Amino acid sequence: MRRYTLRQLETFLEVSRQLSVSRAADKLHVTQPAVSMQLRQLETAMGMPLLEQAGRKMRLTDAGLDFQQYVIGAVAQLKQLEDAMAERRGLKKGRVELAIVSTAKYFVPMLLVRFRKKFPDVEVVLQIHNRESIMKLLTRNEIDLVIMGHTPDTIDCVATAFATNPLGIISAPEHPLSRRRNAPMAILNDQEFVVRESGSGTRQAMERLFVEHGIKPQIVMEMPSNETIKQAVMAGMGLSFLSLRTIRHELASGHLVLLNIEGLPIVRHWHVTHLASKRLSPAASVLKSFLIEEAGPLVTIWA
Repeated sequence: MRRYTLRQLETFLEVSRQLSVSRAADKLHVTQPAVSMQLRQLETAMGMPLLEQAGRKMRLTDAGLDFQQYVIGAVAQLKQLEDAMAERRGLKKGRVELAIVSTAKYFVPMLLVRFRKKFPDVEVVLQIHNRESIMKLLTRNEIDLVIMGHTPDTIDCVATAFATNPLGIISAPEHPLSRRRNAPMAILNDQEFVVRESGSGTRQAMERLFVEHGIKPQIVMEMPSNETIKQAVMAGMGLSFLSLRTIRHELASGHLVLLNIEGLPIVRHWHVTHLASKRLSPAASVLKSFLIEEAGPLVTIWA
């Protein structure tokens, strides 16, 4: 059997995700030469190139694409082995891979600070993506826990609500609709909107709401950042549909206005989610319990 190490496999996976040696080195907290050396040794062990340069970009070779799928499964199995042994030892320590949708970044850091004070021996590795990317991580069993809004319909998951997620329509203070009271939902027809990108949970929630009420807005621009959308709305580019957890300070300061429209804001929930087949480690179980039992009131206070 050819010799290769778990460290080499983990390095390969990070480079395959980032498609950049420098970004992978940052994620792994090692030097770029160390990453390059691990890749060379792995490719030597495999007897073929797994990655290649395409101009200024890096991409997986055909062999690398096949290799990636096997490595994802192998690393996930090894993680489950470690978790099972930790469970037998009854340890409330270890490493938890937590992924969150980008809107949750407004309150999750605060929760993790509280969690670390209670469980200093649990290391939480945080990833932030849009909903579409999160679904891929879940499907490939690359993550322990996920914090998201709308739970998956196509993946067998366990999802538990732990905090509310109100969503509404916002505008600049000068927008004509900002002064309306109890306006009907139909008033949003043909209004100009700045929206999140396709694949975003916020975008999907907006589209479901508008389809339900027969609303056809004018989408003037898509943006992958809540912060950029807020600036665009304040500048008068149009209305937007966002989680109120992301705009607390702008509403308080008067830089943004929450439109007073019948049926809004709608109240959804934040869920902690994992694959139904996932055997949670003691560390992941502790984080899940903390979110369910303590996070709700903290989120309401903070955001």
